[in-house]
Amino acid sequence: MKYRHLLFSNLWRKKIRTTLTVGSFAVALFLFGLLAIVRSAFNQGLDVAGTDRLVVVNKVSIIQPLPSSYKERLMQVAGVKAVTHANWFGGVYQDERNFFPQFAIDTETYREIFPEFVVPEEQWKAFVADREGAIVGEDLVKRFHWKIGDRVPIKGTIFPGTWQFNVRGIYHGSRQGDDPTQFWFHYKLLEERQNQYWHGLVGWYTVKIDSPDRALPAAKTIDEVFSNSPWETKTETEKAFATGFAKQAGNIEFLMLSIGGVVFFTLLLVTGNTMAIAVRDRIRELAVLKAVGYSDGFVLALVLAEALLLALVGGSLGIGLAKLLTLGGDPTRGLLPFFYLKTGAAALGIVLALAIGILGGIIPALTAMRLRVVDALRRV
Repeated sequence: MKYRHLLFSNLWRKKIRTTLTVGSFAVALFLFGLLAIVRSAFNQGLDVAGTDRLVVVNKVSIIQPLPSSYKERLMQVAGVKAVTHANWFGGVYQDERNFFPQFAIDTETYREIFPEFVVPEEQWKAFVADREGAIVGEDLVKRFHWKIGDRVPIKGTIFPGTWQFNVRGIYHGSRQGDDPTQFWFHYKLLEERQNQYWHGLVGWYTVKIDSPDRALPAAKTIDEVFSNSPWETKTETEKAFATGFAKQAGNIEFLMLSIGGVVFFTLLLVTGNTMAIAVRDRIRELAVLKAVGYSDGFVLALVLAEALLLALVGGSLGIGLAKLLTLGGDPTRGLLPFFYLKTGAAALGIVLALAIGILGGIIPALTAMRLRVVDALRRV
């Protein structure tokens, strides 16, 4: 800190150049923050997937149903503690832009399987007592300004007609990353009002097992139980199921790495060019510093410190802007319900910015360090 005045004076001498370089870091790290947010949104299911839960779907496709009679047979599989089921409803509220997941759930078992979703007991009882009742996520309440007691019409797309629901409760996730945008209603209501084909069918089962170590044997046993039946099953851990679901959106990881790689390589060139010009413009000053006794190491550290300061200020600014964007909630109206920047991703962004600062400044710094006083003064 002893030489901070020298450091800031050098950087602020060319205000436009310094501002543009800091701006380059800020834009690059802001983009990095957005990519990290999108990646996190697509992979969020992996982070919160239960290690003691299995997902049982129709072997043909997840959109194909399974018989509701499977529930009792699933309970007989060794290691299975509890079973619940749900159906995807796929309706819209008011218009198609208001997309959010709606599930017809088994009210007797759902909370036991998913304890991370917290609903006040009196609200849950009111929901169970009302066949047209619904439990909604806290983000839906904020988004649509609902409150308990409101009557909410949902227009069915898979199940035709306009379905009326009464908001009886609001849940919130007990962990960061739990989906706060779901809409639950009674499976029995869906079964009563759908056409004959859907009677006795459910969308999928979620099975809770007594130990994560028994996940794979239990999954294998379940599929064997229903093999060669009209409704064969495909059972996998909740994490594997979430991974497969995320991959349906394409190779998001590769896309993120490709864009991020191009951005950071461009930033590296910008930083290197900036520091090279800065060193070239100050050859005489650097020669004078050496002439009055400052060491080669000091000159090296001075140039590197300038590059690191540019990276730190610009990187912090970009990450800060990305974080600020997330405070306003999901701007995609439900497409990315997990819209937040993780602390780890923010820290990684700052580390990458500093690494770019070092890489971009190291060659100009070495050039300055090796500068001979006589040669430098001869150029003046």
